[in-house]
Amino acid sequence: MSTNNSPSVAASTRPVWLIAGPTASGKSASALQLAKALSDKDQTGVIINADSMQVYADIPILSAAPDADERAQCEHRLYGAWDGAKACSAADWAACAKAEIEEAHDAGKVPILVGGTGMYLKILIEGIAPIPEIDPEVREQVRSLETADAYAALQIEDPLRADVLEPGDSQRIARALEVKRSTGVTLADWQQAKSGGIGEEVTLHPLVLMPERQWVYDACDARFAKMMDDGAVAEVEALLARDLSPDLPVMRAIGVPEIAALFRGEKTREEVIAAGGQSTRQYAKRQFTWLRNQCPPEWPRIKPEDVSTVLP
Repeated sequence: MSTNNSPSVAASTRPVWLIAGPTASGKSASALQLAKALSDKDQTGVIINADSMQVYADIPILSAAPDADERAQCEHRLYGAWDGAKACSAADWAACAKAEIEEAHDAGKVPILVGGTGMYLKILIEGIAPIPEIDPEVREQVRSLETADAYAALQIEDPLRADVLEPGDSQRIARALEVKRSTGVTLADWQQAKSGGIGEEVTLHPLVLMPERQWVYDACDARFAKMMDDGAVAEVEALLARDLSPDLPVMRAIGVPEIAALFRGEKTREEVIAAGGQSTRQYAKRQFTWLRNQCPPEWPRIKPEDVSTVLP
């Protein structure tokens, strides 16, 4: 993920703060801390959600979205903005986030992006590749292949992409192969033509929260157990009553499949808590890896308890 190191005059008047980090690392609290620091300097912060599950109105508890008390302290945008029946893609979110950022700037406010969904942030900052719609026949043909066969084909048709993918990464292998077959252009070449990013239009002030891993893992376990007591079970019960497609993102959110098993009698409450905690820890581990490898090295990495030392 790139960043703008030499902002123009126009960009310098359009600050955007970004607080990223793994789940349960204290991003929401840090955002409120930043908003307070801005307020002390007679500036008004607007917190904009960059979490792919907190966009859904159906699961505020399971997604650990800011509660009413937190929202009362500062304006929050794009939390619960989508109904679970409609998938929110990274491109969908980026378009809405750009509009919210522009509106905040026009009102003389300071946008504060908060979230741990790396692909959301990457597309917003760098833009998105203008890949045409994939031919349905090509997609069906590619998706019907066994992963090993798809990988072997990719090694021939796009060897550079194949070299950077794990042979068992079925989703990314299929995507690269269908793009090459449908458009005749490799995914890497399409990505060179990215457009629509805000990186050159704003002055970005990034902050990556990187607590001790075990601290985060312990927080994941404690938080999921608390969610079970605070209404997460009722959230999933309401989702199941809607009979939504199991392929929708909201139905695959951490905690939804685990709690659904409780209703089917397949797991006890204690087993659900254990499974939910494990899923959350695994997600945090993936986020640690993404943040370490994808965020520019010049972006400050800091422990949550030290956030006050870098605030304006």
